[in-house]
Amino acid sequence: MKLSDKIQMIKDKLKDELCILAHHYQRDDIVKHANFIGDSLELARKVPSLEAKYIIMCGVYFMAESTAILANESQRVFIPVKNAGCTLADLAPAKLIEITLTELNKNRKIIPIAYVNTSAKVKAICGKFGGSVCTSANSVTMLKWALENSDGVLFLPDRNLALNTAKALGIDDEEISYLDDDISNKKYKLYVWPGHCDVHLNFRKEHIHDFKKHKPDAKIIVHPECIPEVVNEADAWGSTSKIIKYVQSQPQGTKIIIGTEIHMVNRLKEQHKDKQIFPLFTSSCKYMEMINESNLLSLLENLDTHKQVEVNSETKELAKIAISKMLDVCR
Repeated sequence: MKLSDKIQMIKDKLKDELCILAHHYQRDDIVKHANFIGDSLELARKVPSLEAKYIIMCGVYFMAESTAILANESQRVFIPVKNAGCTLADLAPAKLIEITLTELNKNRKIIPIAYVNTSAKVKAICGKFGGSVCTSANSVTMLKWALENSDGVLFLPDRNLALNTAKALGIDDEEISYLDDDISNKKYKLYVWPGHCDVHLNFRKEHIHDFKKHKPDAKIIVHPECIPEVVNEADAWGSTSKIIKYVQSQPQGTKIIIGTEIHMVNRLKEQHKDKQIFPLFTSSCKYMEMINESNLLSLLENLDTHKQVEVNSETKELAKIAISKMLDVCR
């Protein structure tokens, strides 16, 4: 019997007791088993309404932590591969962030906005300091909210998302600190953490120039984790959900170049055969690719003994404040 058939048998047996969530960057053999597919914001919004006893997050570990934070006490949250991490999240150590925020808040009210690609501990620090979290879909809304409720904002950990969001809000370069000078004495509007996403760092403006040379009539859309030089050269930029909507909105026959994770690009290409879709560059997430049918099946066969994703009560309480704030602001 095929792995996919065995997975389906367990799903049929558990029915409403089981819910499988999958991020758009997952491979097709995982996405086909998901009850819900989405970006980080869409999946976060879905969790509080779920009634399933078992919730499986097919994504990376920080997504599973966020699911555990938002799930109720009777629900059990799992991830098929515990070490499916995130380089971007690893570049934001909680202890260093707390030290930085303590220093920034000596003379002014500086609140943090953490991209969801962060650990539960970092999200808890955001809750502790009166801040919140954001996704690439709502970074403009959340940074605007934070600026209206503080003297300045520490945006972490993605430098590129911070700078692209700042430009969208008209924040000048001289109002931005890269945390490489005396942060306690100078009054900046935005403090930018120096993190990056390995997947989106691979895209270069030269890739765009090459496509414009050979396909001058093509539309180019990229993810805001790309460097600003790439975003500035593109026709549009946005989260995974925005990229999907952008592709759906284009007329038949349109050439579309997409700068984001390759599994999602290939899926869009398959779903929209009436359009010509090309990846700006082939770039995949090695952590997302860790999850496959084999380890998903192994988890499903051992739900009662498999270690679930847990967040301690203090961290969970503070992190939930930060996440709930985002969901409230972005209703």
